[in-house]
Amino acid sequence: MKEHFLWVEKYRPQKIDDCILPESLKKTFKDYVAQGELPHFLLCGTAGVGKTTIAKALCNELGADFYIINGSDEGRFLDTVRNQAKNFASTVSLSAESKHKVIIIDEADNTGNDVQLLLRANIEAFYNNCRFIFTCNYKARLIDAIHSRCSVIEFKIKNGNKVKMAAGFLKRIQHILDIEKVKYDNTVLVQIIQKHFPDYRRILNEMQRYSVSGKIDSGILVNMSEESFKSLIKLLKDKDFNEVREWVSKNSDSDTTSVCRELYDSAANTIEPNSVPQMVLILADYQYKAAFVADHELNIMAALTEIMCECEFL
Repeated sequence: MKEHFLWVEKYRPQKIDDCILPESLKKTFKDYVAQGELPHFLLCGTAGVGKTTIAKALCNELGADFYIINGSDEGRFLDTVRNQAKNFASTVSLSAESKHKVIIIDEADNTGNDVQLLLRANIEAFYNNCRFIFTCNYKARLIDAIHSRCSVIEFKIKNGNKVKMAAGFLKRIQHILDIEKVKYDNTVLVQIIQKHFPDYRRILNEMQRYSVSGKIDSGILVNMSEESFKSLIKLLKDKDFNEVREWVSKNSDSDTTSVCRELYDSAANTIEPNSVPQMVLILADYQYKAAFVADHELNIMAALTEIMCECEFL
């Protein structure tokens, strides 16, 4: 079916037990289900760690009717909250299994203060029959009034849980590839997981993309590097600081020297001729600094930021 083409939806966990999370966090959510009652939640953490999946799984296990609003679409967000969401929240749940309806505000940190104040008012107005679950990457962008009305849960992965969760990712990916009849090299799967951990959504999207040929083997590793660098060039050309920062974070295993070398080697095909000398000076400067800096990720980001500001791309 077309609606199940994307693996991230087709294989989205429906129960808390099926979610790949630290055991302590999984237990917290299971305890709420056992009580048959939910507070308002603020789920925060980096992209792809399972915040929305958990929100849906909680509703599924409690048999609660839920309504999702995407905070990124603020143009229609206010009207949605004032009309559809208000109507949904104000009516009593018909489900025999659940006491409450649930409104999930996805990517809530992309909403402004006015919208958040409206949401705060709705939390109070419909408390008797509706619960709100907010998901966000950056909790500091939400007003204190939202924080104080919610149970704040951070999807943090401590070092002791990383290996266990990565192993869980690998087992889940192997199962999906077996179902999809895609041949794979376990060594390559491990490298993809290590590259994008803990962004499970990104890992699964990458697996689906590379599975088109019917197999995932060492041949894709070169393509991964080339395509990743091409995406960086486009982001630099668009002067998209936030996305460049995310690229640097996801490619934190890349050292300053290798990034500088790639930019230098590709300059003739990516940089305006008049900007090439300036870029060479920037690269040489930050490559030299790489021998002394304490934070190499910050050093790479500083170099890329200066290139965005000073150089023009083809």
